[in-house]
Amino acid sequence: MAKPVRRGSSGARGKPVTWRAKLRRDWPLLLMNLPMLVLVVAFWWIPGLGNVIAFQDYSPYSGGILGSPIIGFTNFALLFQDPQFLRAIVNTLSITAFQLVFYFPVPIMLALLLNSVVSARLRAFVQGVVYMPYFFSWVLVVAIFQQMFGGAGLLAQLLRERGHEGVDWMTNSDTFILLLTTQTIWKDAGWGAIIFLAALSTINPSLYEAAAVDGAKRWRRMWHITLPGLRPVIVLLLILRLGDALNVGFEQFMLQRSAVGSEVSEVFDTFVYYSGLNTGDLGYGAAAGLFKGLVGLLLIIAANRVAHAFGERGVYSRS
Repeated sequence: MAKPVRRGSSGARGKPVTWRAKLRRDWPLLLMNLPMLVLVVAFWWIPGLGNVIAFQDYSPYSGGILGSPIIGFTNFALLFQDPQFLRAIVNTLSITAFQLVFYFPVPIMLALLLNSVVSARLRAFVQGVVYMPYFFSWVLVVAIFQQMFGGAGLLAQLLRERGHEGVDWMTNSDTFILLLTTQTIWKDAGWGAIIFLAALSTINPSLYEAAAVDGAKRWRRMWHITLPGLRPVIVLLLILRLGDALNVGFEQFMLQRSAVGSEVSEVFDTFVYYSGLNTGDLGYGAAAGLFKGLVGLLLIIAANRVAHAFGERGVYSRS
């Protein structure tokens, strides 16, 4: 019996497939991807060359990229001597860790709840309700929370009418991280559940039927069938979230910075804006952005190796 031939690795006689043969075979796919490749090169790779200003005493008016003097790692040394930069890193990592614990599981639980709804009409209605906030801008989200939980908001008025002291959660720096996570859950959890609902639809229904015949109850079926089916997607999104650990948003913090102060609202993106773009020190801001990208890359590589150690494919794997 003839051994099967691995496509893309060798030909019918065991000879390696040359790049010319692969080109003749796959040219329609390459042509289809050409417009996206042009966009990536034009708007990602070429602008990425501008990161060289992180190693320059950059002046956009006198020298530009080609004429500004090279100062090596001076901008990076100044970064780690800046207390605002260190505070921004601590705040960013604290918010990321808090949201990994209290936000990341919410779309999973929401997808499980929506998947368990028997009525298709009710499921569609609930999905529409929980998806809608995703399309709201952060300006609208913060305004809604201000009307609900601000000093003159609905909650404070109800408390005062009943003889209690009103609360203003929108200006309380001690609960700011909880406020941020609540806003993120309300806005993004419904949209995040879409990915897990798609993963749930790929699970073979016969597995549930066989488990039910064997006497497995609902919780047992969820533990042994549903969650293992979701595990690859959960690991993949967790790796991507860890790689994006220093990116917790900009608008959400910018809009509420004046209310709670920079001590708790200064994160990486706002630091780059105020210390780099707002002051005109573009080389300093580029150094901060380059540091952010490097940390994200290292986190993705480390998390991906941990996923391989647990038997998952992760973001990428060597063939």
